Amino acid sequence: MSQGFGGQVPAPHVQAKHREVTTYLVVIAAPEGPIAKLLLPDREQVAELDANTEEVTAMIMDRVPTVGAAGAEWDRLFAAYSVEERATAKIYTLEA
Repeated sequence: MSQGFGGQVPAPHVQAKHREVTTYLVVIAAPEGPIAKLLLPDREQVAELDANTEEVTAMIMDRVPTVGAAGAEWDRLFAAYSVEERATAKIYTLEA
């Protein structure tokens, strides 16, 4: 008698390709409060969260930000933000 008890055994797990490591964390002002955006090296956004969380605090601990996201490389991501908001954005590089 089979030990499967009538149930089909699941197929072996196939691991999909992992996404790249998050490189940037940008904290920018928003009407609801500051938000943090996690970005890939090509500046594609992969997550957005409240910048006042413990997770964000832990990620930026002992890191010095670059202030201002006014360059052309940030245009696609921050097109909806004002010049003032972009000028005060804090950009943290998360590479080890």
